[in-house]
Amino acid sequence: MQQNNGLDKSQIISFAVLCLVLFGFMFYFQKDEQKKEALNAGKQKTEQAQNAAKPTQATNINPNVTPNSIQTATLANKELKLEFSSLGGQVSKVELLKYKAYDHKTDKADLPLYLIDKNNSNYGFQFKDKTGKTVNTKDLVFTPVVNGNSVTLTANYNGAAIQFIYTINTTGELKDQYALDFKVKSQGLANVSSDNKADFIWDYNVRNLEKGRAQEQSHSEFSYAFNNYKDYDYDGRSTMDEKDETLNWIGVKQQFFSSVIESKSGFTQSKGNQDAIEEGEYLKKLNFEGFVPMNGSELNQDLTWYFIPLDLPLLKSYDKNFDEILPLGWSFIGWMNRGFFIPMYNFIASWGIAAGWVIFLMTIIVKLILSPIMYKQHKLSAMMKVIRPEIDEANAKFKDADPMKKQQATMEIYRKAGVNQMAGCLPALVQIPIFYALFRFFPNFIDLRGQGFWFAKDLTAYDDLIKLPFKIPFLGDHLSIFAIACTVVILIYTVMTSGNMQQPQQEGMPNMKVIMYIFPITFLFFLNTSASGLSWYYFVSNAINILIILVIKYVILDEKKIHAQIQANKAQPKKEGKFQKRMREMMENAQAQQKAQEQQRKK
Repeated sequence: MQQNNGLDKSQIISFAVLCLVLFGFMFYFQKDEQKKEALNAGKQKTEQAQNAAKPTQATNINPNVTPNSIQTATLANKELKLEFSSLGGQVSKVELLKYKAYDHKTDKADLPLYLIDKNNSNYGFQFKDKTGKTVNTKDLVFTPVVNGNSVTLTANYNGAAIQFIYTINTTGELKDQYALDFKVKSQGLANVSSDNKADFIWDYNVRNLEKGRAQEQSHSEFSYAFNNYKDYDYDGRSTMDEKDETLNWIGVKQQFFSSVIESKSGFTQSKGNQDAIEEGEYLKKLNFEGFVPMNGSELNQDLTWYFIPLDLPLLKSYDKNFDEILPLGWSFIGWMNRGFFIPMYNFIASWGIAAGWVIFLMTIIVKLILSPIMYKQHKLSAMMKVIRPEIDEANAKFKDADPMKKQQATMEIYRKAGVNQMAGCLPALVQIPIFYALFRFFPNFIDLRGQGFWFAKDLTAYDDLIKLPFKIPFLGDHLSIFAIACTVVILIYTVMTSGNMQQPQQEGMPNMKVIMYIFPITFLFFLNTSASGLSWYYFVSNAINILIILVIKYVILDEKKIHAQIQANKAQPKKEGKFQKRMREMMENAQAQQKAQEQQRKK
C-alpha cells in the first residue's frame, strides 16, 4: 500500500477557507480590545485611571458627614452577605459566600468575592424640589433599622420622609437566595417636589475578580431586557442609548457574575457609558441613567436587586431572560453550547473525574461524530493523489496555452474520475461553528471556573507556568504551555498533510506551504491569553487528527482499490452536475470574451 504524504488541491482550498475565517474571528475578537486601547491612549495615565476607578468618597458626597459617623447594617443568607450604608441608603458591600476571587499576589483564588466593596457601586434617585434644587438620595443620610431579614433606612428632606426597605430571602429556592427585594416609599414628598419622574443614576466600577484581566474586561458590559422581558440586548461599546425602550432590568455583566436591578415600572429614556481602565483593582467604569415614574410626586418604587453567578440553570429559573446574559453565542452557536456541549460536559463530569479529563473525553466524542467527514476528506485526498499524474500531464500539455484551456482540461479529469473538489471544503466549514462555540464555552462556563488540570490552575484562564521578565506584543508576559503544545501538534499535522502540496506554477503566486506553516504560529498568539481549557481541547483534537490520518492512510485506505474505482468511474458516462455546468459555462464565456478582446486589439 502506498503512502499518501501530500495535500491535494481540495485540502488547500479547505485550509485556506479555514485560515481566512479564523483570522477574521481573531481580528473580530481583538477589535474591542484595540478600541479600548485607542480610547484610553492619551486620555489617562495609570494614576488617573486608578483615581477614576475609585468612586467619590463619602466625605465628598456629603461634607456634613464624616466616615466615622456613617452607620452600617448587615443582612445575610446562605449565598449572600450584604452590608448597607446610612449614607445614601445604599448597598455598600456584596459578598458571594460560595465563591472566591483570584489573588494576583499569591496566584490563588482564595480571596472573598465581593461584587460591591470600597464604594465601587453608587446609586440614587435624583429629582428637583420646588425651588429648582437638584436632590439625590445618595447624598441623604438615612437611619438604618434591622428587623429580622429586613432593613429599613429612613431619611428626611424638608419634612418629607423617604424610606428604602431591603428584604433578603433566607428560605426558599436557590434563585431566591440571590435576590434582594428593594422597595422605595416616600411620604410628604409632594409638598417638596412637583416632579413626575425621578432619574435613577447608577455608577459602577467592575472589580477584577479573575486571573485573565484582558479576558474578564472584554466580558464586562451592560446587559438589559425590554419588551416585557421578551427581548434582550447588551452593550460593550463606550456609550449605550435606549431612549425608545422601557427596560425591565439593567445589569452590569462580568465574566462569571452579574449585578442586576429590576424595576417593576421599568426604566425609560435610558442611557449610559463605559470606559476601560488600564490597570489596577478595577476593569471598567460604567454609568447608567434611566427614569422611573413619581406618581403624585411621591417616590414609590418596587425594585429587586440580583447578585448572581452566571450559572445557566440558575439564570433560566428566573424566567426573566437572565440566561441571555451568559454569552454562549448567537443562533446555532448558542444552541450548540446550550443543547450539546454543556449537557455533555455535565454528564461526563457526573462520573466524578477531573475537569481536564472531561474535556479530553468530550474531544474524543466530537471527533467520533466528525470521523465520517474526515474519512471522506482523506479518501478524496487519496483520489487526488492517484490522478495527480494526469493533472501534471495536462498542465504540461497546456503549459503555454490559454489558462482557461488548462483549467477546463483539469476539470474534465476531475469529472471523469468522479472527484468533487468542493467536498474538501466541508470539514473546514463544519469545524468553524464548533470552533466559535468552544471559544464561547470555555471562558464562560462557570463549572470550569477554578478547576485546575496539571499545571493550569484555572481552565477558564491561561496557564502561565513560564513567566517572562518582559512583555511581548500580543503575547504578554508569559507563555502558555497548553498553547505551545497545541501549536506544536498543529505544526506536525501541517507537515503530515502538506508533503506533496504543489508549488505555485506562476510567478507572483503565494507559496501555500509557507502560508500553512504561518497559521499555527498565529494560533499561538491567539491561544496564549485564552482559556487553557480551549488550548487543551485543541491539543487533544489535533493529536487525534494525527492518529486518524495514520489509521486512514495505513489501515483503511487502499490506493490500488481507489485507482480501480477511478478507472471504473471513467468507464461510465458521467452526467454533468449543475455546479460543474455553471463553472464550464462561465469559463467558456470568459474565454470567448478574451478572444473577442484579442481580435479587437489586433484590428
